[in-house]
Parts: sequence; C-alpha cells; structure tokens
Amino acid sequence: MRAFLILEDGTVFEGVHIGARKETISEIVFNTSMAGYPEVLTDPSYAGQAVCMTYPLIGNYGICREDMESTRPWTDGLIVRELSRMGSNFRMDLTLEQFLEEYDVPGIAGIDTRALTKILREKGTMNGMITTNESYCLEEIIPRLKAYVTGKVVERVTCREKYMRTGSKALEDNGPLSGSARFCRESFEAGIHEKKPSMVRRLGGIGKKVALLDLGAKGNIVDSLVMRGCDVEVYPASTKAEEIIGADPDGIMLSNGPGDPKECGAIIEEIRKLYETDIPIFAICLGHQLMALATGADTYKMKYGHRGGNHPVKELQTGRVYISSQNHGYVVDTDKLDEKVAVPAFVNVNDGTNEGLAYTGKNIFTVQFHPEACPGPQDSGYLFDKFLEMLEGGRG
Repeated sequence: MRAFLILEDGTVFEGVHIGARKETISEIVFNTSMAGYPEVLTDPSYAGQAVCMTYPLIGNYGICREDMESTRPWTDGLIVRELSRMGSNFRMDLTLEQFLEEYDVPGIAGIDTRALTKILREKGTMNGMITTNESYCLEEIIPRLKAYVTGKVVERVTCREKYMRTGSKALEDNGPLSGSARFCRESFEAGIHEKKPSMVRRLGGIGKKVALLDLGAKGNIVDSLVMRGCDVEVYPASTKAEEIIGADPDGIMLSNGPGDPKECGAIIEEIRKLYETDIPIFAICLGHQLMALATGADTYKMKYGHRGGNHPVKELQTGRVYISSQNHGYVVDTDKLDEKVAVPAFVNVNDGTNEGLAYTGKNIFTVQFHPEACPGPQDSGYLFDKFLEMLEGGRG
C-alpha cells in the first residue's frame, strides 16, 4: 500500500505503508544509530515524535521484548529506507512489522531517508504527517502541521503510581533485569568499563535507597542502579517534593523524558525544593534541563537536536572524551548560567553545546547524554558509580 510523509514546508515523500494503518501528525526527528531500534521505539523521550532511522536497513534482528525500555512503544511513527521483513536473531520474539502492528504504530518505508535527514538538518526539525490517503490536500494539511505541538507529554509517559525495585535481591538472583541490562551487567562485571568499580564499591550500593522521579524514564536507568545493589523507589512525575524527602532516600535520580522542559512548570517547582535539601542528586537528559531551570538557568530548542549512539562528549575536569548515546532537542544555555550555582562539566565535541553541569557546593551533578545506554555505548556508565560514591559519602 502506498504511503506518504508530508512535511510542514510542503515536501512530500512517497513510500510504502508499514505497521498500523492510521494517520498521524507528529514532530519528525532523525536518529543516527546503526542498532538499537527496539530501544528507540520504546524510549518515552520520543513521545510526540516520529523517528527517521538514518541507517538504511532496519528490523534485521527483529524485536526481543526483553530489550524494551518500557512496556510499550512511545514513538508516533517510524520512517525507514528499507524494512527487513524477516528477523535473524535467536532471541527474537516477533518481527519489527508485527511489533508495529501489535502496538498500533504507523510507519513508512521506501523513502530517501538521507534526503529527509538533509532537509531536517538544513531547515531544522519540523512537523509532519504519515498517511495512506492518496487524495490528501496540502492546503488543508499544512496548517494542521504548523499548528501541532507535542504539549505536556511527560504526563503521558510517567508511571501512574510509585513502585519499588530491590537491588540487593537482584544481585542475589541475577534478576529481574531487562535483556539489554543483563548485557550491560555482563560488560560491567567483565570490566569493559574503563573505570571498572571494585566489588566493594559495587556492593556498597546494597541498602542504599534511591528515589527516582519518573519523567519518562528508560528502564535501564532503574536497572543500572539495581545492578549496583540500590533499592529504587520510582515516583510519578507529579509527586510532591515533600513526599520524596519524607521517604528519607540516600539519593535522588531525575530521569530522562520527552518534550519542552519549560512545559513542566509544576515539576520544576518541586525540583527546586529537592535542590534545596542536602540529598545527593543525579539527573539525566530532561532531568538535567529541569534542574537547570529550577536553579535559574535557561534552555533553548536546538535546530535538529542530538539523537544517536555516537556523540562525543568531553569531561572538562579531566579533558577525556567519551562516546555517548543521546536523544534530546533542547539544551541548557550556558550563557545564562550563574557560576555560583553550577558550572559546565561536559561539553559536546561536535557543536560545543552543554552536556552536563556540576552544582557548586552541592552533591548534585547532571548530564544531557545517557550513561545508562543499552545496547551502548557504555563509556560513561561510570557516572552511576560516581553517584554511588556520593551515596556512600552521605549528605553534604
């Protein structure tokens, strides 16, 4: 069946329909990863977006449900050059096509994804529609595309009620971790991380309570803490700071998530209260941006964002460069950063944008990239060990 991708600038791509047969309007973004499409599809940070995978063949190893970052896909659509109709992987549960159909995700294949990516790089991220309606009318569609906004998507993706994951038990019985997290743990135990933590440091997480504010958290953030022995209590994004503080956690995690950070006004107010405590805090991606906004800094939308598994980031304190996984369209404006509150800790080697902050006089550090990345890269996984050291050291 014929399908069309219509961009708000009037550009139309024709291809073939894949997945669910329905029409969708969303923000169109591109991801440069060569692998990891199951994790991309199920990453809550993609809520409100349709993803173009720049690698030309997608779906060749199918879908393994254990590799999902959440219980369902959150992307509004999938755009690929060529869809592999068969999967070759002994762990595969179903093909990518079957997965898209099961979860009602529409898509389009057979288009020139390189041309689409060049348009988004030159003109910036824009809205678009995936449709199978061959009688579409551009004059009617384009105003709808320009009017589309992702809105307050954090409310859609956060957990509905708090829940607990116990790290000490996971260390004893090797679970429950996702398939991706088990791979990460095997790498962790084999010493693939350059800064391999000692067994003493790793077991130091046992008994430590971490409160994780779920802004759209990838499952492997929880897994990364659990496999280090931490007991993790996950809270909905709307949770009041008083409830988290009252639980007396040893540390707090602020997760990744979707959308414009400035849409999260109520959450920012609660994060400000968390900042004012002496509880160690580690924040990733959207959590990093919200902590910056909560402490008086600013954020802005990037032209086309960072999405992929090969972004180099430089740690300013050591001068070392790590390859990172990223997925964000907004960034902290360091020109409006008060050095009495926070200083840059990481910078993107490609474009010089901020990739992390260290908070002055506080046991708080935040990063824009994803140290929990699975299937990888694993370069920055040591940041969880840094957080664990903060928990072992107690409150400042």
